[in-house]
Amino acid sequence: MAQTLYPPVARSRVDLSHIPGEDGWPVLGQTLQFLMRPVAMPERLYARYGEISRGNVMFENAANLLGPDANQFVLADREGNFSAYRGWTPILGDLFPRGLMLRDGADHRSHRRIMQTAFRKEALAADLALMQPLIAERLARWPQRLKFYPAIKSLTLDLAASVFLDLPLGRDAARVNRAFVNVVEASMSVLQLPVPGTLYGRGLRGRAFLERFFAARIPGKRAAPGNDLFSRLCTAESEEGERYSDGEIVDHMIFLMMAAHDTTTSALTTLAYLLAANPDWQARLREEAMAAGPDLEHADLDALPDAGRAFREALRLYPPLPSMRRRTVRECEFKGHTLPADTAVNIFNHFTHHMPEYWDDPERFDPDRFARNEHRRHPFQFIPFGAGAHTCIGLHFAEIQVKAVLHRLLREYRLSVPPGYRMPYQIVPISKPRDGLPLTLAPVGAPG
Repeated sequence: MAQTLYPPVARSRVDLSHIPGEDGWPVLGQTLQFLMRPVAMPERLYARYGEISRGNVMFENAANLLGPDANQFVLADREGNFSAYRGWTPILGDLFPRGLMLRDGADHRSHRRIMQTAFRKEALAADLALMQPLIAERLARWPQRLKFYPAIKSLTLDLAASVFLDLPLGRDAARVNRAFVNVVEASMSVLQLPVPGTLYGRGLRGRAFLERFFAARIPGKRAAPGNDLFSRLCTAESEEGERYSDGEIVDHMIFLMMAAHDTTTSALTTLAYLLAANPDWQARLREEAMAAGPDLEHADLDALPDAGRAFREALRLYPPLPSMRRRTVRECEFKGHTLPADTAVNIFNHFTHHMPEYWDDPERFDPDRFARNEHRRHPFQFIPFGAGAHTCIGLHFAEIQVKAVLHRLLREYRLSVPPGYRMPYQIVPISKPRDGLPLTLAPVGAPG
């Protein structure tokens, strides 16, 4: 494809003093508040200022927009007021440049059209078939007591190496996984300087390794493609005959690995915790998994409606990505307040997912709320995969992977946490337990 040029983006210094709010500490602004208390911060802003307030997060002035109306205004973007590229680049631009989330307008649409061919139903069915043997083999080796988060993270990394890359598990897969983890961990580094040995420096080094790794293998994937996602991107073609360049394939692969792996790891972890803490729901999903049989076909996934609702409820309570960023490209207005051009804008889906105005008893784990269509009280109250033009292209892949792991896990084990345990979790940059989630796996056939 022809390259679309995206100019550099400096952090915004636009004057937002006409919007109620607070600037935070000198230099740091509200950055540490957001990183350390990302749940409490929007709650406090909403209680004090309502749906819009000014602030300063990640070293730039920003408008904080809260609630479903704000989500709709920013993500539906019917008037073309916002740029995803300009919003995300100051934070992610060095690590995930030119990924699908960091593209705008016609360029984003054309890249998405090509990529959609790699996520067709038949491709996802092939992915499911590749996943299941590895899932079964790995779960059979898990100990009775384990830290679930690192265990499931290792599994999903290996699934990504197999399904995305057709890469045999071993030294190469381990190097790819390690580089990828370094890139993701660097994405919310407060000090974003290319200093060797720092978190951000390791992320940039990991990015450079992944660029070399993927670029060297593109000719082979084009010449002899397999069923893996890497091959599908190397051969993907839109109806108009457009194809990705080598550099575009590299950029998309690195971003897709992040988007697919970390969010799925987060969702599986919080879902395992919620089912361990709610044994009635765990038993209900186990009964459903048993009825589906030992191996899943793609057509069987619709026969797991309770698993789908539980997955959505875990995403509501603990959305993997707690907030989203855009930047205005022109002056616009929200709730009577003017947003000047070049205003960084934050929306907080975690906050929206817990608003009592839209959810009954919002802190309670209740997957049946999705059977009652509680999530349809406002079209933008439930947005774990984003919304609008930038809705996550891999949302169906994520649900397939979650259902495949959950199906095997519940058929084999009963999950439990220590008495009185409550999962301590961080939600920035990705929701995960601070303690790794101690979990006990009792074989289903064992007494008790």
